[in-house]
Amino acid sequence: MGNESLLAIGIFVLTYGLIIAEKIHRTIIAMIGGGLMIVLGIVSQHVALAHIDFNTLGLLIGMMIIVSITAETGLFKFIALWAAKKVGGRPVALLVVFSLITALGSSFLDNVTTVLLMVPVTFSISRALKVSPIPFLISEILMSNIGGTATMIGDPPNIMIGSAVKSLSFMDFITNLAPVIIIIMVLTLLILRFIYRKQLTTTDEAREQIAALDPSSEIVDRLLLIKSLAVLLLTISGFFLHQALGLETATVALMGAFLLLLLSGEKQLERAFHQVEWTTIFFFVGLFVLVGGLEETGMIRLLAEQVIQLTGGNLAPATFLILWMSGFASAFIDNIPFVATMIPLIQDMGQMGVNDLEPIWWSLSLGACLGGNGMLIGASANLIVAGLSGKEGYPITFLRFMKIGLPVMILSLVISTVYIYFRYLT
Repeated sequence: MGNESLLAIGIFVLTYGLIIAEKIHRTIIAMIGGGLMIVLGIVSQHVALAHIDFNTLGLLIGMMIIVSITAETGLFKFIALWAAKKVGGRPVALLVVFSLITALGSSFLDNVTTVLLMVPVTFSISRALKVSPIPFLISEILMSNIGGTATMIGDPPNIMIGSAVKSLSFMDFITNLAPVIIIIMVLTLLILRFIYRKQLTTTDEAREQIAALDPSSEIVDRLLLIKSLAVLLLTISGFFLHQALGLETATVALMGAFLLLLLSGEKQLERAFHQVEWTTIFFFVGLFVLVGGLEETGMIRLLAEQVIQLTGGNLAPATFLILWMSGFASAFIDNIPFVATMIPLIQDMGQMGVNDLEPIWWSLSLGACLGGNGMLIGASANLIVAGLSGKEGYPITFLRFMKIGLPVMILSLVISTVYIYFRYLT
């Protein structure tokens, strides 16, 4: 192992450690780590740029713009209030409905955006019903991570896998992941309903207050709503057809975003770009360069050789190792840098004789996305909800979340193991 390799490992480990410590913003750390790879000559700037996955970045930016403009119309508040009225303000039914809305929203938007849209409505409804918002918020955290696993665009790990593995289409993610996600979702809802059944009671007066609400008053711009829904439908249709059309998902998302900007006028331009999470985008940039440094020095290939040696090159052990390792790793560390490291490792395993990588890709997706439910620090959506809840006087502590999140995560991984075994390995 040469000096360059040791230097690359040192930068990578130090950067990872600082990201986990959360003392300095992860974007600053990732960009400095990636920059050091270039400054110290481990990779050239040209090579570093080649390692940045612009398809992932384009898809994220495009969807962020579309969602930010659609949110301006009040659509998401309307959906939540309409659902609350439909179930007559019954807290247990609301828990199920809000969970399903969050899961569905996280499948086709991103889970961070979905929880940001759901949390304010959740507080409003829980105040009207005079019940604690905690059961609703924890269920929304869990469902955002579970629902986001079902599609290519629902969670950053899936966006990264879909971009790296050109043979996997938008429909492949749905047909391979949605069946097991539906099973996990149903069982999780049953568990949550059992755990919180005593807390979810209210009075008839409070339910009447919900019945008196007018969801249509939340729609503040009907013309923009029509334009947004049309473009959103067109964009999602483009995702389904992107392989047949010969287009990358980033092209579909960005064309949708700029079509909506064209239709909505320049007044939305500044606001939409302000809503793009540039800190997340640059976090990705830094990570891609950081992992690129490990690839260029041959360290990723060395890790792949170790995995193959450990599993004897057999598909089943390798698949389950990736699933459970991804699950527990993603419970404690951000799944984005973990997946960024794992993708080239799995690709190298394919070059070394592991013939059918498809079960391994699905294992990586399920482990990395579902693992986010294990701990409060496991996913960005978890921390955002906890932060908003704390500001409202309802703290979600690390231990409080772990008591529910960790068992749900382990159950999810067990179900995924059985599913993968019977669908791909028998």
